[in-house]
Amino acid sequence: MNFYILTLFPEMILHGLNTSITGRAIESGLLTVNALNIRDFADNKHMKVDDYTYGGGAGMLMQAEPVYKAYASILDKLSITDRNSEKIEKMPRVVYLTPQGSTFTQRMAEDFSGEEDLILLCGHYEGIDERVLEEIVTDYVSIGDYVLTGGELPAMVMVDAISRLVPGVLSNGVSAEFESFQDNLLEYPQYSRPEEWHGKKVPEVLLSGHHANIEKWRHEQAVIRTRERRPDLLGES
Repeated sequence: MNFYILTLFPEMILHGLNTSITGRAIESGLLTVNALNIRDFADNKHMKVDDYTYGGGAGMLMQAEPVYKAYASILDKLSITDRNSEKIEKMPRVVYLTPQGSTFTQRMAEDFSGEEDLILLCGHYEGIDERVLEEIVTDYVSIGDYVLTGGELPAMVMVDAISRLVPGVLSNGVSAEFESFQDNLLEYPQYSRPEEWHGKKVPEVLLSGHHANIEKWRHEQAVIRTRERRPDLLGES
């Protein structure tokens, strides 16, 4: 899977993702992460990509043209015809990271993981000129109801969550299948050695070797934990 991240801080993206599981997946060729600096597409000697907003207001706004040029460079790399051309190939989805978007969920991650190419657009300052958003964005996504200084951290969150669902990225093929939010349940409690720690013992059923009983216990515990911590997932809030 190929990620293309449009950002003012490519080093932040690359330093964050070239580690741990995503780093190993990139090294093995299962993923590619391309961080494009929007400033490289500015048309002035100072590489300025922001300006004051029409109508007044605090802060600066990212201009449409450098964002569009950065996006167009990806289409060129993918040999995809521009939207305004007569011949239109399958266009990659473009995700704008914004507090105004739909809240990112595991189900969204599963949906995005089916894409071969995915473009993530990171805003900064007061955001991005609405005209280019209307032109290129297919999905508006938020990682929560709070405001950050830019879209870089949300982009890394999305790449991490999506990457784990790409076949081969996780060494254990069942790891992603039985994690939190599968079937709208939080993950059951888990234990490792020693069998007793600080007076707390591993539940006997996990030591029994009886797989059917273990699976039954895990499902029951997942329901209990979800009801206690996220009743909304069960429609009980």
